[in-house]
This record gives sequence, structure tokens and C-alpha cells, in this order.
Amino acid sequence: MPTQHDELIDVPAGLRNVAVTATEIGDVRGQEGFFHYRQYSAIDLAQSRTFEDVWFLFLEGRLPDPDERARFATDVAAMRPLPGELQAVLPAIARAGVRFTPLTGLRAALSHLAAARDMRPLWDLDPVDRRRDATSVCAVVPTVLAALYRLRTGAEPLAPRADLGTAANWLYMVTGEEPPPEHAAAIERYLIATVDHGFNASTFTARVVASSGADLPAAVVAALGAFAGPLHGGAPDRALESIDAIGSRDRIDSWVRPRVESGDRIMGFGHAVYRTEDPRARMLRETALGLGGELAEFAVEVERRVVEILAELKPGRELYANVEFYAGVVMERCGIPRSMFTPTFAVSRTVGWCANILEEATRGKIIRPAARYTGPEAPHPVPAAR
Repeated sequence: MPTQHDELIDVPAGLRNVAVTATEIGDVRGQEGFFHYRQYSAIDLAQSRTFEDVWFLFLEGRLPDPDERARFATDVAAMRPLPGELQAVLPAIARAGVRFTPLTGLRAALSHLAAARDMRPLWDLDPVDRRRDATSVCAVVPTVLAALYRLRTGAEPLAPRADLGTAANWLYMVTGEEPPPEHAAAIERYLIATVDHGFNASTFTARVVASSGADLPAAVVAALGAFAGPLHGGAPDRALESIDAIGSRDRIDSWVRPRVESGDRIMGFGHAVYRTEDPRARMLRETALGLGGELAEFAVEVERRVVEILAELKPGRELYANVEFYAGVVMERCGIPRSMFTPTFAVSRTVGWCANILEEATRGKIIRPAARYTGPEAPHPVPAAR
């Protein structure tokens, strides 16, 4: 007699190339080296629009007109300050552990925020209230992360400024100084280019939790858990450490070649989707060179030789620099400490997660796959207790 298990469909490990849903948010076309948000090239947006414009696009499905831009900026500015209940617990969160792990602290803080603001399950909310919760969470994430960093380093947290946009506020709250326009613009381009990037592990995780009807912060916290994994969230600090370890042009080959030959990964190179140059890396290379300095010029030379060595030793693999490689260069040049490189990534990606959460919340059906059992045959008699 056929059983339920006879109807199971086996899929590739990791759901590779399996489409599990439809989305209107964006897509990555890896063979072309192209990705887009809604109907717009993400790179074009990064080079021509503000982060708040793109944030609005993710929430509303269209770019704002001038009046909408002004209202949205006002709404976001009002949501950036932290409630008193959350401010009170941040020092303890920041001090926890021997190592400073900002994303772990952010997970704790967002759970506390959900309680402090009485955020209800998505299942119980209408679209307006869901959007409000999404905007609120995205607005406070930079404030929380910057506060955790400053508390951990013995400095007082800085309140966000209503006269600064997301990128400039982030630099101000982390470094303690209002950034020069070129630094704010460089970080803004990075943030826009990393808002979303297809159906990656953290985005899928966010949607699974959202499909259960849970509150929005719960879905973001789950996404952060996936994002923090070393196979996913990126390592711009590690890529920059590789550049530091190479040190000089005459050491590139002697440092890179033996590592590739032994099967080690060169941080900042290769991507699960792209089979050509990562468009984010291309844009950030130009951004880094525009900021100037020896580091950017040296990074370009390292990239050129690493790509040549990879092509020689791994023919047919099509391995190029990814977003991590130049992200670290840009952030270093703009004064962001290395412990805050990946948190900077999280500042932007939270907007993408929340857009996916809102889209999933409209579906009303829980994501519930099955697993094929491969353990001992059942049922076995239960042995008597001794």
C-alpha cells in the first residue's frame, strides 16, 4: 500500500537550484553578473539613490516622490531612538562574554525590544501594523549595534541624529564623529548594494519563521542566527586580514599560491551564485579607489593576481572577487573598526529580511517541508529498564 513517504520528492542537498516560492522583491542572475531590487538594477540604485529611497522601495514596491521621501525620513528618524527599557539592559548585553559578538548582542536586544514595544504576532496584525513593526526594527538596528560597540569599548552611546541619513548616522554613532560626505556616500553605496541578494540562508530562515505567524522581531532574530554562521554572513574583516598578511606586492604569489594548492579558501573570492565578476565587488573597487590611499591600490593588485592564480590552478571554476573583498577596504578607509564590519552588513540586510517577512506574511501558509527518515527500522520493541 502506498504511504505518505512514497510521495516525498528528493531535492539536491542545500535545496540547490530549487525554487521554493515566488517573490516580487528581487533576483540574482549569476551567469550575467547582475542583480536587481524590484525592477531596478541594485548597482544603479546604489550609485544614484539614497538608502532611505531604496528602503522605501523594499517596503512599498516603488520609489518615493519628494513628499514621500521627506515623510519617510521623518518617520524613520522618530523610530531610531531606543526605548528606555532597552537602554537599561544594553550595558549588560555589551559586557557579556569574553569575545565581543555584536550580532549575538543584537539578537538579545531585538527580543527585548519585541517585549518593550509589545510587538504582536504577524498573524494578528494588519498590513499597516506589520509595516510599522518592520520600519521600527530596521530603524533601531543601527542604534543598537553602535551602542553595543561603544559600551564594550568604554564609551558612551550616541543618540542618533535626525539631520543625518542612515549611512551618516551609522558612521557618527560608531566613530563619534560626523563623517565627511565622501565617507557617508561610500558607506551608503555599500549598504544599498547589500540590502538583499536572492534567497540566501538568512532570508529563507526569516521567511520560514514569518510563515508561522510569529512576531516580526522573532523572524529577524532567526535570520541573524543564520547570518552569523561563517558559511553565510560574509567575512570582510577576514578578507582584509588576508591583504594585511600578504603585506607587499612581492609576497602575493608566495602567500596565495600554496594556499590555493593546498585547498584553502582565499577569503573574499568565489561566490555560490556568480559565475562572473560580482557586480558589488566591481562597484566597491571603484568606490575604494575613489576614496584613495595605498590600501585600495594594493587591494586591486592582490585581486588581479589572486584571480590569475585561481584561473591557473582551478581552471573552469570561474572564481572572482566577491563583495567581501572590497567591502573591508571601503569600511577600513571610512573608519569603521573591523569588529563592526559584519554588523554594518547586518544594518542593510535587516531591511531586506523585513521586506521578505512582510511578503511571506501575506501568504498565510506555514512552510513545512518533510524529511526522509534513514535511521533504524521502526518499531523496535522497547527494552525493559534495568
